[in-house]
Amino acid sequence: MDTSTEIPLIAVPPGRVTLSDRRTQLSWDVELAPYRLAAHPVTQAQYARVTGERPSTARGDRLPVEGVSWLDAVHFCNALSLGEGLAPAYRTACGPDHITWDTAADGYRLPAEAEWEHACRAGTAGARYGQLDEIAWHRGNSGERVHEVGGRRPNAWGLYDTLGNVWEWCWDVYDAEVYGGYRVLRGGGWFDERWSCRASVRRRSHPTFRIDDTGFRVARSGDG
Repeated sequence: MDTSTEIPLIAVPPGRVTLSDRRTQLSWDVELAPYRLAAHPVTQAQYARVTGERPSTARGDRLPVEGVSWLDAVHFCNALSLGEGLAPAYRTACGPDHITWDTAADGYRLPAEAEWEHACRAGTAGARYGQLDEIAWHRGNSGERVHEVGGRRPNAWGLYDTLGNVWEWCWDVYDAEVYGGYRVLRGGGWFDERWSCRASVRRRSHPTFRIDDTGFRVARSGDG
């Protein structure tokens, strides 16, 4: 049994990404500085080491942690940062509706939505960075269950499971005017049809929402 709790980070180069929203038909460009992103979603072993909790429905140290809310992910990032002597990225003193991101902090955080898509694409322009069955666990090949991280082929930058397996929380608010504080989810999950497992697909949910196909991966600012 592999119980490794280290979180390897991949250096992601700077660049520009064009985001789009199918509902509103809007698109917008974002310029990105270099950053680091976890090679795979946070596992159950990693989450348990930092929090002492195992919230997932399925059980396995190398399975991605699921059944975690956006708020759970934020608190994990801060706890991981403190445990490694880093400055926490999030200020949470004012409650869950007023969490702010200290962009000068060197600690762990959730990726911004633009960072997530830029990293997922890894320099490609299509819907996916490879053949879906080779790179992702989705409804057609997952057996309708979550799988251990790193089991499919990574993208060109060494990132695993950006598509399929579990949806991933991002920092961003989806559309404050329409959905209030709902946060962005990316990537598709093990129960999703092929259509949902694309680099551009956006989903939204309340920051307290928990379900068995949703997890997260961590990021840090800078290039190391």
